[in-house]
Amino acid sequence: MNKPIVAIVGRPNVGKSTLFNKLIGSRLSIVDNTPGVTRDRIYGDCEWLNHKFLLVDTGGIEPYSTDVILSQMRAQAEIAIDTADVIILVTDLNCGVVASDYEVAAMLQKSGKPVILCVNKCDSIGAPAPEFYEFYNLGIGDPIAVSSVHGHGTGDLLDEVIQYFPETEQEEEDAEIINVAIIGKPNVGKSSLVNRISGENRAIVSDIAGTTRDTTDTFVENSFGKFNFIDTAGIRRKSRINDAIEKFSIIRARMAVERANVCIIMIDATEGFTEQDSKVAGIALEQGKACIVAVNKWDAVEKDGNTMNDFRKKLAVDFSFMSFAPIIFISAKTGQRIDRLFETAAFVHSQNSMRISTGRLNEVLAMATARVQPPTDKGKRLKIYYMTQASTRPPTFVFFVNNAELFHFSYQRYLENQIREVFGLDGTPVRFIIRERGEGKK
Repeated sequence: MNKPIVAIVGRPNVGKSTLFNKLIGSRLSIVDNTPGVTRDRIYGDCEWLNHKFLLVDTGGIEPYSTDVILSQMRAQAEIAIDTADVIILVTDLNCGVVASDYEVAAMLQKSGKPVILCVNKCDSIGAPAPEFYEFYNLGIGDPIAVSSVHGHGTGDLLDEVIQYFPETEQEEEDAEIINVAIIGKPNVGKSSLVNRISGENRAIVSDIAGTTRDTTDTFVENSFGKFNFIDTAGIRRKSRINDAIEKFSIIRARMAVERANVCIIMIDATEGFTEQDSKVAGIALEQGKACIVAVNKWDAVEKDGNTMNDFRKKLAVDFSFMSFAPIIFISAKTGQRIDRLFETAAFVHSQNSMRISTGRLNEVLAMATARVQPPTDKGKRLKIYYMTQASTRPPTFVFFVNNAELFHFSYQRYLENQIREVFGLDGTPVRFIIRERGEGKK
């Protein structure tokens, strides 16, 4: 990706995420009055005057905090600063210039990157308040008055930002990129996998369940293809979701699944399958995504010659509702079988996108119905006139029959197995649509 990167930084609770959401035009970052809500780096596409760029929201910087989470938030912000082409320093008019603002400004000056000073919460129209001019003391140029809530001054801010962009033609976004959402219950190692894949600490890793609240994107290109890995917040039982911020996180995790092509369902090898794992998998299944079951922390399991086979057989029963999903045993900590994960993600994506001709489908249908006759009820036999594929992602097939009520679920499952046996369709759900057509109708 050759888009310029613009990082929004500042101390906690000055309105960085509100500004981020205003600029990209959607609520991608979580906004709450609680300081420290945004923890990981959040990316969003932004465009101004035909200039496309990537906007990065970061957690608030507390220069001298010893808190584990706050110190890692500072590290995330520092990474965003290092990778950014332009930096927006957000301050708060209501609070004035505080000691942390001076420390953050000094950090940004050392980076050598272009820094634009944004004084947020200038909600009144007209000349700025006298306190506004205090921000010249930070020594990083002329401040720009902005109201991230109402949008005042954002145009002036973006005008200043794009002045620092290189004058090169920006390439169109690559359509070959496979979006892969990493989902699972809290603390199964999703963020550790992202860090292993990217080769850097892209996501905060902690033993505290629920550390990841936002979704983060990681772009990787290798011999298996181009991938965008989306790390998501762990999905808990509804009865355990009390924090309003965490509720936003779960909504965002569901949105991440929606925009993904492939879902990696991570489970903890040391705990085994749980009821919550089936609910997480159900989210991907409902949305028709290609799926992989990744058993993480395999390095921590005591093994003998049959451990993997026994574990696989048990998972086949536990995940019987999505038996099509391949199972891979990995370790995000050691990197075990990570290459296999890339290869499988590319494969199941191709299966999810497969299109089969109507002629070949009906050949398989004719052989299947000759082998096992369609069911009958009270002297009436089901007749399947023909079938065709309506769409992909997931592969969706339409059956035209004489009586939809005769098309029992068991026979649908039989036909699904016959189709999979011939065409594969590994790693992807398939959907059937039944259309009734009377014998006397065209």
